[in-house]
Amino acid sequence: MPKQKSHSGTKKRFRVTRNGKVMMHQKNRAHLLEKKAGSRKRRLAGEKQLTGQPAKNIKRLLPG
Repeated sequence: MPKQKSHSGTKKRFRVTRNGKVMMHQKNRAHLLEKKAGSRKRRLAGEKQLTGQPAKNIKRLLPG
């Protein structure tokens, strides 16, 4: 049976850490930043851990 390919769109948006956590960038940080408050932009700056069933779905799309 051939190897399963990784989902290209998922590869660009998520990453799986060595411990198996799924990390994602938060939304609302891509454009129109001039009108958003600095505190809001700082809060959205980091990565966020994805948990539960969505994380399992992402792991299924990123084998290996």
